[in-house]
Amino acid sequence: MQRNSLTQLINWKNLGSRKPLLIDGARQTGKTYLVSQLFGPKHFPQTHIFDFKEDKRLHRYFVENINPFEIIKNLEIHQGRDIDLANDLIFFDEIGECPDAIGSLKYFCEKIPNAYLCASGSNIGLLDSFPVGKVQLVEIYPLTFEEFLIAAEDPKLLSAFQNQSRLEAVHTRLWSLLLDYYFVGGMPEAVNEWFISQNQGINERCQGVVQIHKNLVAGYYRDFGKYSGKANALHIEAVFNNIPLQLAKTVDDSVGRYTFKGVIPQKRRYRELLTPIEWLCKAKLANKNYVVNSEPKNPLKSLIKENLFKLFFFDVGLLGHLLEISYLQQRDQNLNIKGFIAENFVQCELIACGMKHTYSWQEKNAEIEFILKSASGDLIPIEVKSGTRTQAKSLQSYQHRYHPQRTVKLVGKVGGTDPTNMVWPLYYGKYVANL
Repeated sequence: MQRNSLTQLINWKNLGSRKPLLIDGARQTGKTYLVSQLFGPKHFPQTHIFDFKEDKRLHRYFVENINPFEIIKNLEIHQGRDIDLANDLIFFDEIGECPDAIGSLKYFCEKIPNAYLCASGSNIGLLDSFPVGKVQLVEIYPLTFEEFLIAAEDPKLLSAFQNQSRLEAVHTRLWSLLLDYYFVGGMPEAVNEWFISQNQGINERCQGVVQIHKNLVAGYYRDFGKYSGKANALHIEAVFNNIPLQLAKTVDDSVGRYTFKGVIPQKRRYRELLTPIEWLCKAKLANKNYVVNSEPKNPLKSLIKENLFKLFFFDVGLLGHLLEISYLQQRDQNLNIKGFIAENFVQCELIACGMKHTYSWQEKNAEIEFILKSASGDLIPIEVKSGTRTQAKSLQSYQHRYHPQRTVKLVGKVGGTDPTNMVWPLYYGKYVANL
């Protein structure tokens, strides 16, 4: 299973002088696999892996010891192997389990800037202290649709996707795989199960994926209690479970802004739900789309209101699992589910492209799912339509009011070739980030 994030790790390795690399991401998104299987063995003579969750004895070497050279000596004795700082990769896995090890990254940065030190952890955003400016941060997300295609091992189709082909035969295959992706999602274990079981019956394949989804969700529930700290774990779980329910309450196939009332008993205001919402966002289990309710202008960030946003789920497969949407229902696309699934899909694709959050626009009865700033600085409205119908009254309203230079509609068909009013198939959603 290949990951596009590998390129960032290789670029870091090729730097003349480097900060420690810290890989952040939700639990079970493939951080350890990326380093220990894809990066380390193929780019270094040796990889030294130290797992702070599995081996609690490692913690003692970082208590009141800020000298990285002394730490390395202790680690060499601990594992019974020498570490070549000029050539080997040192991997601190699950570093969030040892706050002193996180603090040591500052001293590795200052005293051994040529070392190849990589660390990974879940819930990095929840840490009380963080070596700001002393690490290079890489964020890992569930597999994107492109990475799902890579796992499908169809080079010709992957090449067609990367060249944004508009051939009807290509569309038929990509659309079919997109519907599979809606069900499976991008969690590496689920993707792996889907493709290694492709010679089995469809019911058995689906049952395998559902069981993995079930186990992943149970693991997140356990994390709420373990890592919530001052936050109320039950409140975090309530918000987590409520996100899919709110996304499913679409209006005209468009996701509505987040409603605070009814999520947690006796709490109905933004400030009362702020802590669990921010906890989930920092843990990379949810992400925001800020709703602009005035004329969109640069910078968009200046127009947002902190309590006016949509809250999306971090993985489209787990989203469907929590709503008990079956594989056949995802394939059917005739039920009242396709609008919010498509919108959540595009949100995840854009977040994986490096966006911290996204923006949308809403005025009266008109709504544009995404507003993106292009490389040239103009603001591009993006309408998401899950079906083949391309008429979009909200987009027409937006054009009439603000006269954008370009527009995009993401739809369930091949689309057109107009370079100004672009109509693209949904599965090319990631490419709007390059406009």
